[in-house]
Amino acid sequence: MEFSELRQHLDAEYARLLGAVTIAPPDARVPTCPDWTATDLAHHVATVYLHKAEAIRLGAWPDPWPPDLAGTPAPDALDRGWSALIDQLDRHQPHDPAKTWFDPDQSVGFWVRRMAHETVIHRIDAELAAGSESAPIEAAFGLDTVDEVLSVFVDWASKAWPEDFQAVLTGADSRVLEIAAPARTWFVVATADGVAVGDTAPAGVATTVRGEPDALARWLWNRGDDGIEVAGDAALAGQFKRVLAVATQ
Repeated sequence: MEFSELRQHLDAEYARLLGAVTIAPPDARVPTCPDWTATDLAHHVATVYLHKAEAIRLGAWPDPWPPDLAGTPAPDALDRGWSALIDQLDRHQPHDPAKTWFDPDQSVGFWVRRMAHETVIHRIDAELAAGSESAPIEAAFGLDTVDEVLSVFVDWASKAWPEDFQAVLTGADSRVLEIAAPARTWFVVATADGVAVGDTAPAGVATTVRGEPDALARWLWNRGDDGIEVAGDAALAGQFKRVLAVATQ
């Protein structure tokens, strides 16, 4: 997805997030993050935005960290974080350098994409906390959400930080898991050395997880399984969910 499109989605999803946080009672529980209140959720997102703004501004991780948002009303905290993030994004082009945790891409563009998807998932959380209907993720944007999880959080991270995945990949079932959306398909193979995600099946498919982009994005981020079909050996899908729990923690 083009960076201009990702930026448009980031702006739109933030507006929805702020709207939901504004109407949610500050102490409302977040069903998808049971340890959080609506205020905790807003402070988390605000801190993430502030951190990425500093990573762009400094070209390094900020230290000391984190800032103290205790006592700051949820909408005010979000506004502070958002203003800092957008100030930096507006000052830079996607190809400009920035500090990131993803070794292959040390650019502002990485954060445009990452923050767009961070925001849509937490927008869903905020809507649930507010008791509002959760709007579906737009199809093309949802496909990019799915691709980011699979290519960055699963494929790359499982190889870059093998110690984090060792417990769930030791003795892994290496049969092929297919993640299928109407417009795109990914094939996932887990081994003790990491998880490979590609566009071409290396062997016969044992299990298929199928859904619209919105449903798949939510399933991958543990935000529900409505609209998801699992065909084949459900145990292989269960193994992948355990991998996801590590990858997206």
